[in-house]
Amino acid sequence: MPLTMPTWPDLLGSAERTAVHLEMRDSYAVDYETGPFADWRAGHRHNPADRASWWRPWLDLVAATVGRGVAVRRARIVSEPVSEYTRFLYDGTFTNVAAGEEVRWLPRRQASTLALPGNDFWLIDGRLVRWNHFTGEGSSAGGEMSDDPAAAKLCADAFSAVWERAIPHGRYEIR
Repeated sequence: MPLTMPTWPDLLGSAERTAVHLEMRDSYAVDYETGPFADWRAGHRHNPADRASWWRPWLDLVAATVGRGVAVRRARIVSEPVSEYTRFLYDGTFTNVAAGEEVRWLPRRQASTLALPGNDFWLIDGRLVRWNHFTGEGSSAGGEMSDDPAAAKLCADAFSAVWERAIPHGRYEIR
């Protein structure tokens, strides 16, 4: 029987020790005409000193999760030179870090010898997987939950291997 898809507050709220996220795409579907990516392309950059202008519900959720003692980590595998979308993500990652998330970057060439799952995922406490599915164009094709121990182990092992090789956000230089 398939697991019910929890809301993000419920999913992160269920975490007791860890919530880790692996991202492996060079771009995700965005509206090139309007929204944050379009604003960034037009030259807008978040002002780190003006927290009110960039703080949003997701960051509140991350901060609350970290505040409960849960380690929230995100690893991104990226092609180099990076895509325009990855550059956009990089420029805004200081907001994730400000919320308490640890973020690392792994150049794709350094991931060649790693066994990785076929989809991006969140792994909660090493036991619950939320797969993120995408279309070929990068649009969300929905999520899928799994409590299969083999899937959780695959994700835990993959994330650990990526995390070990990846470069902390503060030291990663965009190429």
